[in-house]
Amino acid sequence: MTTEIPPQVQHQLAQLQQVQQQAQALATQKAQVTSALNETEMALDELDKLDDDAVIYRNVGQLLIRSDRDTVKEDLAEKKETMKLRVSTLERQEERIGKRFQQLQEQLRNAIGGGMA
Repeated sequence: MTTEIPPQVQHQLAQLQQVQQQAQALATQKAQVTSALNETEMALDELDKLDDDAVIYRNVGQLLIRSDRDTVKEDLAEKKETMKLRVSTLERQEERIGKRFQQLQEQLRNAIGGGMA
């Protein structure tokens, strides 16, 4: 007795795999942005520890350019806010993709369970 998988179930399986891949990609992106956010926060903390007249350099491509503390601090603060927004966006996307994954799993269980009855 051979059991062939109905086309609808095959389609749902493919969707489930695609959603799972999207979830993994989002998790990777979130980890990268979170890491960059942590580094930026550490840099801001270190800037706060420096004297106002301390010499600061920042990377611009492959160059180190001398910059004033306030400008660097302002740039880092903007970068931090942007990354925080990106993390929250990724979290919302993860939540939606997780719900979609659960929906597809349930549909698949029903299709498999219904086909066996």
